[in-house]
Amino acid sequence: MGIVRPHLWYSDNALEAAEFYVSVFPNSRILDVVHAPADMPGVTKGAPFVVTFELDGQRVDAISAGPSLQLDAAFSFVVDCADQAEIDHYWDALLAGGGQEVACGWLTDRFGLSWQVVPTRLMELTLSPDADPEGAARATQVMLTQKKLDIAALEAAYRGE
Repeated sequence: MGIVRPHLWYSDNALEAAEFYVSVFPNSRILDVVHAPADMPGVTKGAPFVVTFELDGQRVDAISAGPSLQLDAAFSFVVDCADQAEIDHYWDALLAGGGQEVACGWLTDRFGLSWQVVPTRLMELTLSPDADPEGAARATQVMLTQKKLDIAALEAAYRGE
């Protein structure tokens, strides 16, 4: 395990968010929950305060520390998907309970965290040195019109269909 890890700031629901994420992704679990001390400004004494969890084996810290900072799309997690079934699964799971579709495979979950749910095939079609430049441009144009990415449509565009 490395020494660098993400740290996420939530107003008051870091534990709820962490429990949701570990329910969605395999190889995930809550590692520790530290409860707020009495003298922590803006946080209720004894409430879940710092949550450490593994998300698909990646250690993540989350804090419930009031509304002074907000998550935004400048930070996102990427979910590399092998096929359309994985895209559909993670897309639906991460939108559950009030998430928002954005564009080009991006969504924001109900806690405000941004995710990119993308097929590994997308990079092969658009950014690989072996990709046909015209096909890559067509696939990119189709991607720009999609919210949840559709591998079959991207491949058809790449082929010029």
